Amino acid sequence: MQAVCRRWSHQHIRQSPAQIDCFKSLYPISDPFNGVENPRLASTLATKGVGHLVRKGTGGRSSVSGIVATVFGATGFLGRYLVQQLAKMGSQVLVPFRGSEDSHRHLKLMGDLGQVVPMKYSPRDENSIKAVMAKANVVINLIGREYETRNYSFEDVNHHMAEQLAVISKEHGGIMRYIQVSSLGASQSSPSRMLRAKAAAEEAILRELPEATVMRPAVMVGTEDRILNPWAHFAKKYSFLPLMGDGSTKIQPAYVVDVASAIIAALKDDGTSMGKVYELGGPDVYTMHELAELMFDTIREWPHYVKVPFPIAKAIATPRELFLKKVPFPLPTPTIFNLDAIEALTTDTLVSENGMRLK
Repeated sequence: MQAVCRRWSHQHIRQSPAQIDCFKSLYPISDPFNGVENPRLASTLATKGVGHLVRKGTGGRSSVSGIVATVFGATGFLGRYLVQQLAKMGSQVLVPFRGSEDSHRHLKLMGDLGQVVPMKYSPRDENSIKAVMAKANVVINLIGREYETRNYSFEDVNHHMAEQLAVISKEHGGIMRYIQVSSLGASQSSPSRMLRAKAAAEEAILRELPEATVMRPAVMVGTEDRILNPWAHFAKKYSFLPLMGDGSTKIQPAYVVDVASAIIAALKDDGTSMGKVYELGGPDVYTMHELAELMFDTIREWPHYVKVPFPIAKAIATPRELFLKKVPFPLPTPTIFNLDAIEALTTDTLVSENGMRLK
């Protein structure tokens, strides 16, 4: 999938403060309901970003940027690219993890000795969360999941955890920047439960921390992505690809490195991105059919499709959701037939009309 990703990369976002202006701001910091001018919403976040931190060195991985960032969700897809960019500028990165000891080992090589620090935690243990944030001055939340499990619902992962992190960051007293990574299309009126939970998380975070920055990336593509890779595996195994509906749903995929660069640009600015919501979309709009054509071209397979009407696709995906918490064993992770993802595909997911694309 690396060859496909280059088509979205074009020109990476330069890590300069001005570059954050290429994204659509939805909530200005002076907004009377979400901005810092409302005294009821005062928080502990610094008003000038992290631009004043003490720095040493030339700015490489062996320098000291002054940033100590706790990156929740660092072991995921976007996390590895964000940790790499943080570490190469001399930041110390605290990596909370709850899985095996191997889940973070690829991240330790990205920074200088002792700069990438894995820390065991539980998202349901408030004391362990406070421990991994104790020495941080920046918190970045990448936690999210597009399917439910027996132990974690959409609301648990995408809403309640994010709200809990915001509350703890507010109580911390030393957190200067809080960045929440949401999803493009997050709305209380979305047919997707995940996107509704993301919207609720944004509202809760801006209520607790009005100076927080919210990023809404579109579907991300990259070497380890969760859209083109599952398609390619399915097509290789079964020699065809099911298309939900007629494949006309439009999306605006963003290259994962560009999204990581946007987060870094927001972190390095003079505070202009604080209290705002940015939509991060790629330079091109694709239908699902066009994206599938690109995938088939990359894996050098003749394209074969089976168009699955949305009602039938939902019927195929529904049994897993019905039996998820009724059987005494974990069910397989959904890939192609994910009920909530199918619901999301019933509407186009694009940057708003006045928004700017990644450049």
